[in-house]
Amino acid sequence: METQDWEPIDSADELRELLGTPKPAAIAKERKTLHELDRAWLAASPFCLIATSDTDGNCDVSPKGDPPGFTLILNDSTIAIPERPGNRRADGFHNILRNPHVGLIYFVPGRGDTLRVNGRARLVRKASFFDQMVVKGHRPQLAIVVEIEQIFHHCAKAFLRSELWRPESWNPQALPSRARIAQALERPEDPIEELEHYYGPSYAEGMYR
Repeated sequence: METQDWEPIDSADELRELLGTPKPAAIAKERKTLHELDRAWLAASPFCLIATSDTDGNCDVSPKGDPPGFTLILNDSTIAIPERPGNRRADGFHNILRNPHVGLIYFVPGRGDTLRVNGRARLVRKASFFDQMVVKGHRPQLAIVVEIEQIFHHCAKAFLRSELWRPESWNPQALPSRARIAQALERPEDPIEELEHYYGPSYAEGMYR
């Protein structure tokens, strides 16, 4: 890759010179415990992204989703996220075992603002609070318990720029189907008809088992 015309940023001073300093309100909004409005946000959110890294800095971002309120509030500074059946790679979980620091962003469909949580995580395989995380008769396989170190609400500019929630801007047909992507990159020996069936309407039936 040609990089001769790149002008890199190599220091915090250079970065601040380019971006400027944050406004006092942007700094002061950080908290370490849940506010009543944070609790309301978590109760309304069906989806979050969890960022992790191992001790070598290798990163992972994993989506987590369930009915609104899937994140359980254990106390003013601790939350728990249930884990459901997935592809079993467990990249983020392996990272947490090596490095407990995590970053989360909670979404509410149609809202451009988000809730950000940074903290320290641990994995729990069994606890009495699992009874509160049952969905469609299924208990979580494990839970990610996060001790909050930093929490704040984030503005909507990225969502406004991307028009993410504007249905008229959506074009899912611009890309091949999930089945065709799987055949090209992951399962080349499987017939496309079988993959289309696997990723079809019946796919949702296996979400909790």
